[in-house]
Amino acid sequence: MSGAAEQEALFLTELGRRVRHARTVRGLSRKLLSQTSGLSERYIAQLEGGQGNVSIILLRRVANAMGVRLDDLIAGQDLTPDWQVMRDLVAQAAPEQIAAAKALLAGNQLADGTVPKPRVAVIGLRGAGKSTLGRLTAERLGWTFVELNAEIERENALSVKEIFAIYGQEGYRRLEQAALRRLTEHPGPLILATSGGIVAEPLTYDLLLQAFFTVWLRARPEEHMQRVRDQDNLAPTGDHATAMQELRAVLASREPLYARASTVVDTSDVPIEVMVDRLTAAIEARFGTQERRRSA
Repeated sequence: MSGAAEQEALFLTELGRRVRHARTVRGLSRKLLSQTSGLSERYIAQLEGGQGNVSIILLRRVANAMGVRLDDLIAGQDLTPDWQVMRDLVAQAAPEQIAAAKALLAGNQLADGTVPKPRVAVIGLRGAGKSTLGRLTAERLGWTFVELNAEIERENALSVKEIFAIYGQEGYRRLEQAALRRLTEHPGPLILATSGGIVAEPLTYDLLLQAFFTVWLRARPEEHMQRVRDQDNLAPTGDHATAMQELRAVLASREPLYARASTVVDTSDVPIEVMVDRLTAAIEARFGTQERRRSA
């Protein structure tokens, strides 16, 4: 294999890895992605396996011949010269420069990780206990509890299922970010239960990390699966092994993102009262018991 052919093969392999990661971190099966994209499962499998359509290689050759970046040719809108300069500057910037620029562009002063108001967001995979523990802990502290999906439904007068059917995943994420921005202005102490996939949306997740004290509710994959089955009254089925495999893959792809949370509360193998105690303790360690008493 020639040097150019080897580079192209490596490019397709990396492209496949990125597609597979993007699908998995969003919790999408190949079947569901096939249905929503209009592409066959076979093609998606080939793409993820590094056997993408040759057209992407030909387009890459054109970009290389002109000395431009491939993403300049396939961007959904025209890129301004300023944007191209900024992109190249960011690629060369030091971490502290990126953090300062991000804080400036976001219009906040939270780059140092401080939170001016007692706002808590619980994150984690489905079955982590975000809604149950968030609600019970808020009741104990005397704080407001909000479930982000319920807030999106209330604001748009549509169920999450209807939003996905009408606007698709991209539309739902846009509404999710808008609802989250409004909640950053909530005047009093707040515990927010988020969707499991919020970590897959970089801008939305960064907003959450900057504006909220984030707590990752972590549990073993087996517990996640059992809690989901209990919630949905699902009996074990013959495809349990496949379901567990998919759940483990989603959890593995999201773990580095969940790990960016301010702190972690382990909810494995303990009764719900202990889970609430742990979450309450994590919040009080951040904001202090005096804040709890004033807010109650």
